[in-house]
Amino acid sequence: MMSQPHTGATADSPRIAVKVAGSLDDMMKCFNVRAIVFIGEQGSPYDEEFDGNDYTATHILATVGGEPAGAMRIRYFGDFAKPERLAVLQRFRSQRFKERGVAFALAGFAFNFCARKGITRFYGHAQKRLVPFWSRFGIFKPMENGEFFFSDHEYVAMVGQVAPPPNALGLKSDHLMLIRPEGDWDRPGIYDRSQERPPTNPVGRAA
Repeated sequence: MMSQPHTGATADSPRIAVKVAGSLDDMMKCFNVRAIVFIGEQGSPYDEEFDGNDYTATHILATVGGEPAGAMRIRYFGDFAKPERLAVLQRFRSQRFKERGVAFALAGFAFNFCARKGITRFYGHAQKRLVPFWSRFGIFKPMENGEFFFSDHEYVAMVGQVAPPPNALGLKSDHLMLIRPEGDWDRPGIYDRSQERPPTNPVGRAA
């Protein structure tokens, strides 16, 4: 499973795990985190937060000790991905999480996940106050004439690029690997196990 635990976890720095939301329960956890942060804390209208793009996106869930802590979604356009809706619950933004904490773990996972899929270019909208956070990754730069606003906040459009990993997925990848669950490409799945049966090419049964 493509899940990233927080390295060096201690009693003062709890374990952070990040994964692709692969079930309805995972999705609901992501949506609840976003509702608390963006609607509850920042006052975003419901229709502007849940904007009709959630069922065309990949959702990323972060947990701390198994408890939902943060969420993010990724959408795809041609040769680039757009990571967005990064949200972390207030109690997981404390000092013990700030250095390589939940937000950093979510963003890093998203970049690695996309690069594994062969997508290495990124475009994002950073709230103006959060530009320094995104700059910490060393890949993002503000776009020229990229400042704008919507939904009551000032934003800066940013672009970035990472190097493709040696194990990036592509047309030369194992055929079964490309139909395994998202983010779980390295572990044999249900279709791998189906090879225990010989092919029969069923076309249906007569009534």
